[in-house]
Amino acid sequence: MQGTVATYDAANRSGVLLLDDGTELAFPARAFDASGLRLLRLGQRVRIETDDTGAVVRVTLPTMA
Repeated sequence: MQGTVATYDAANRSGVLLLDDGTELAFPARAFDASGLRLLRLGQRVRIETDDTGAVVRVTLPTMA
């Protein structure tokens, strides 16, 4: 699944993504930390991995495996 960064708090390493259907999806610091990324920018496209409950477990760039 992909989305766009709507908000990102660098101090807390968490934020909110906007999915293509307009749904907002929050991601916790652990999902950002799992990505290996150092920074996200507002408006940046990202790939989202979720668990069985729909919680975001990893946020990566679309080009990353």
